[in-house]
Amino acid sequence: MVAAAGRSSGREPVMGIIPPKQTLPTLDLARLDAGPSERQAFLEELRETARELGFFYLTGHGISPSLINEVLTLSRRFFDLPEADKLSIEMVNSPHFRGYNRAGLEHTRGLPDWREQIDIGAEREALPFDRSAPPWTRLQGPNQWPAALPGLKAPLLRYQAEATALGIRVTRAFAASLGQPDDVFEPIYTPAPNQLLKIIRYPGRAEGEGDQGVGAHKDSGFVTVLLQDTEPGLQVETGQGWIDAPPVPGTFIINVGELLEMATGGYLRANQHRVVSPPAGKDRLSVAFFLGARMDSTVPLLTLPPELAARARGLTQDPLNPLFQEVAKNFLKSRLRSHPDVARRHHWDLLDPKDRQGDLPKASAY
Repeated sequence: MVAAAGRSSGREPVMGIIPPKQTLPTLDLARLDAGPSERQAFLEELRETARELGFFYLTGHGISPSLINEVLTLSRRFFDLPEADKLSIEMVNSPHFRGYNRAGLEHTRGLPDWREQIDIGAEREALPFDRSAPPWTRLQGPNQWPAALPGLKAPLLRYQAEATALGIRVTRAFAASLGQPDDVFEPIYTPAPNQLLKIIRYPGRAEGEGDQGVGAHKDSGFVTVLLQDTEPGLQVETGQGWIDAPPVPGTFIINVGELLEMATGGYLRANQHRVVSPPAGKDRLSVAFFLGARMDSTVPLLTLPPELAARARGLTQDPLNPLFQEVAKNFLKSRLRSHPDVARRHHWDLLDPKDRQGDLPKASAY
């Protein structure tokens, strides 16, 4: 169950003030295979946690500590490279939105996020370019890998594969918890789910410089699998304000994406979260994996059991972030908004005229 909010002086907590000791719950995925009664208890806890908070720590995930340590070590080695080596795979050179971004180049709700990162998708060949084809076809293509760190590629792709398997397992558990067949979502993620791995470093910032590591947002896919190193900074929104979700060794943080919120009529909650920049002299390292549906698929609307359907809240209505049943439309919208430099260089024809200012399609692969 979700941890109860603490109380102060015997009074109810005031909206906007964080109740002491409130934190994310921890769920053990190994309980899925611990016998029928334990499995059912786990599924009920999973369902209620995902409805109320949409976030939880996960143990029993099965990904080896050695692979996790290797990924964190290689990530640190990449960010320690000279700037020229990192810029050799700068995202603006990729029409597929793959590669490295300096701090301040990705945006959330129009404001720059103070983090540097590499975006790594599924390692697939680019589709032939055709302006009459669905725009999502432009997103498929190869990743960029730094020549200065040749050992980066294989472990990160291995980790991406294991995170994909974990994300699918959690998604199947969500389906079962809602009285659905485990494989109800399989038609929209097989044989090629949308995979996005982000290796992220948040530099420290002095007081007064602003603290938006990444602004408040929701994730768009099925689930996110987040690996944190040692420095805190992630915060999750609750009815009582923002709560911290610090690193816990041996766990991932799992959160519900907008796809599951849409498919369940708002029963499962895609929740707002943000990252606060660390103080000057420190930095924060994290590895986020986003599991999404196939680009050519449409989000289904599940028929929930009556007792669950009665508790579905409906979709969150955000005029700044409209949601579409077409999976590719949601993902492409996010990419174009988050990376305006890439959008203007390679996909200017998809933008509103007012958004085309800046880089023109010079040196574009398209």
